[in-house]
Amino acid sequence: FCKMVKLSVSILVLSWALCHCNVLVNGFGVSPTSTKRDAVVSMASMASSGVPPVSSDASDTEDVEIPTNLPSDCGMDYIPLATMLATGQLAEADQFTRDALIVISGAKDKKRDFVYFTDVKNIPSTDLATIERLWNQFSGGKFGYSVQKKKFKQSKEDFEVFCRKIGWTTQDGEVERKKRWFGASEFIYDVKKAPEGHLPLTSALRGTSLIKNLLEHPVWNDDDWMKEA
Repeated sequence: FCKMVKLSVSILVLSWALCHCNVLVNGFGVSPTSTKRDAVVSMASMASSGVPPVSSDASDTEDVEIPTNLPSDCGMDYIPLATMLATGQLAEADQFTRDALIVISGAKDKKRDFVYFTDVKNIPSTDLATIERLWNQFSGGKFGYSVQKKKFKQSKEDFEVFCRKIGWTTQDGEVERKKRWFGASEFIYDVKKAPEGHLPLTSALRGTSLIKNLLEHPVWNDDDWMKEA
């Protein structure tokens, strides 16, 4: 039975990854060519252009049961996200999270494959709470938007200090710069090695308003997001 479960999980993650390989890469992001659940965000490097990796080596995670009570006000299926996080597929989970934001923010309904900061107010607290609980649970409280919010406050809301604190910058000789997604990703898809708040990633290509609005979403006003429905 255990072998069958592991095989099913592998097939689910592989199927999702294959859907993301079926995209047309342009100079700014990616254009979706798959099913309606696979809305692909136009993602770029924190510094310039490119797309994040479709897959990563599995990060070490504890052998835990994959939750199935994952409420959504939009009819979104979060079982794939739970599976990816539970099996340590952090790059896949990271991409799924950005894809989900396109759908639950209403950006997809507007024929856009990216999220504007003005879309954040349309994201249901129920869905953001479900996403956050999964990231929080399978990283031992290390990853998630609520963790990033804490780090942002600790940085006195200085975005450059915030990026440095959560490991989104690197040293190039004597020059400090934002890490890149394109080519060989410089981000860390490993629960043990990554700094607190390192994931999920949010593009700053169009400025910092998107991530700032995500961190100021009303769902974080109290700790109710921690409670399962």
